[in-house]
Amino acid sequence: MTFLRTLPVSLLALGLVACSEPAEPPVPPAAEPTTESTTDASTRPPDALAGNGPELLVDRDRLGIYHPVELTADLSGLSDDQREMLRRLIEAGLLMERLFWRQAFGDPTPLREAIDDPELLRFVDLNFGPWDRLNGNAPFLAGYGPKPPGARFYPDDMTREEYAAWNEPNKDDPYSLVRRDEAGELVLVPYHQAFPVELGRAAVLLRQAAALAESEAFATYLALRADALLTGDYRPSDMAWMDVRDNDIELVFGPIENYEDQLFGIRTAFEAFVLIKDRAWSERLSRYAELLPALQRGLPVDEAYKAEQPGTDADLNAYDAIFYAGDANAGAKTIAINLPNDEAVQLEKGTRRLQLKNTMRAKFDHILVPIAELLIDERQLPNITFDAFFANVMFHEVAHGLGIKFTIDDGRPVRAALAEHQSAIEEGKADILGLDMIEQLVAMEEWDGELMDHYVTFLAGIFRSVRFGASSAHGRANMVAFNWFREAGAFRRDADTGRYTVDRAAFEQAVNGLSNRILTLQGDGDYEATGAFLERYAVMPEQLAADLARAEASGIPVDIRLIQGPDLVGL
Repeated sequence: MTFLRTLPVSLLALGLVACSEPAEPPVPPAAEPTTESTTDASTRPPDALAGNGPELLVDRDRLGIYHPVELTADLSGLSDDQREMLRRLIEAGLLMERLFWRQAFGDPTPLREAIDDPELLRFVDLNFGPWDRLNGNAPFLAGYGPKPPGARFYPDDMTREEYAAWNEPNKDDPYSLVRRDEAGELVLVPYHQAFPVELGRAAVLLRQAAALAESEAFATYLALRADALLTGDYRPSDMAWMDVRDNDIELVFGPIENYEDQLFGIRTAFEAFVLIKDRAWSERLSRYAELLPALQRGLPVDEAYKAEQPGTDADLNAYDAIFYAGDANAGAKTIAINLPNDEAVQLEKGTRRLQLKNTMRAKFDHILVPIAELLIDERQLPNITFDAFFANVMFHEVAHGLGIKFTIDDGRPVRAALAEHQSAIEEGKADILGLDMIEQLVAMEEWDGELMDHYVTFLAGIFRSVRFGASSAHGRANMVAFNWFREAGAFRRDADTGRYTVDRAAFEQAVNGLSNRILTLQGDGDYEATGAFLERYAVMPEQLAADLARAEASGIPVDIRLIQGPDLVGL
């Protein structure tokens, strides 16, 4: 489903939001430029688009790699005020969708207006541009070169050396763009100065939602998040978000993840999730946040690499998603969230882990199970379970809070020390420590799952995730795990059937070995060693590529696309 075609008409005009304040800034059409310039040559459509439309560089079947999924939820228990609040949160999310277009590509209007093929337009919208996010960001339209690794966060002609030599103390501010002034010198432009209209409007909507909130803590978070959009200071709202526990409606909103910045891994992209809490599932999960200190102590690494104490004021809950926007809606869809990313907030208050149960179930049913039926030994297919998949994903998110956030020698943030390598290595850490935690919990008699279910489902999950491609931190992390496990003999492949069988004892040893290796790389903050590690392990073996080609030939989707909006949930 595309939203940009409807953006020239405000949701206010469609009657989705009742609003009486006359002084609110208007929502501009998608084609109308913001303060931030979007004239970079890399985002201008090639001349061919002007007359004959775009030439597709891939087989047309590629356009169908996303399985459609409707996002619905039961809102019958919500009051009129809560339903009205949801409308405003969704409208604010649409603004994040527009801003992410400008961060990832630039002004989308010329590109989109040149396309009259609905299926192709949908694929462009899913990728926020002409580069296939699940195929290493390769261009799928003629006339476009490689996607700039720095997206639209930096000038295209800026070199890493120029950035390193730039004498700007705040140059690593994650909530800013790097641009050139009239003299050609690098300058820093905070997001709230680059996008004043959209962020101003979003702040108004969040404050309106705060006035409608029934949870005082949620209202406080919304108000502080509105302030952050206008000032660039997000820490107070991150702290406040950690105190939100009593609400049924949840919002994740703003510039958050740095995956889109593949040049330095610094700058954050705009996104939004609107979620409804599943209280029954959440009650099942509440116990595990309390066990984090014990799980940290049990990590298979030297004491120096697990000396940090994770915050215990953390929670773990399950939700049904009803709306994704921006970075969250690009390419492969997130099925779990672990935030905030601010290391200072994590050490003081921990993190919150949000499991998106309905989108997780959709990926399990439509993607993971069919891949398992194709590639997993038939005798181990009973080990493929949704409970194991849910737990693997859940403890992946919990594991982000474990390990080490600052290097052991000089106390630098690991995120800064490993730069663009950190996203992939951190996702790899969460993957493998999630399994290590399950092993620990089983030994502690705190988890009654069967380890083989988790191992076999994890291997099938690798086959699912590595299809996201080399441009995805999650895909690269899974590739690391696959190659490490292969070297360790954790599974074997039958040459006749092309199916994989897990060796339980070798798999367990491989989990411990990879956990140790990744935690050591992060604790040492060794940029060169981490790069070499990823260069060795984050690669696709020819045999696996051939096996995944079988999955594609079988018509198994790579990921899901979301059919969503107020109508689907009865707003």
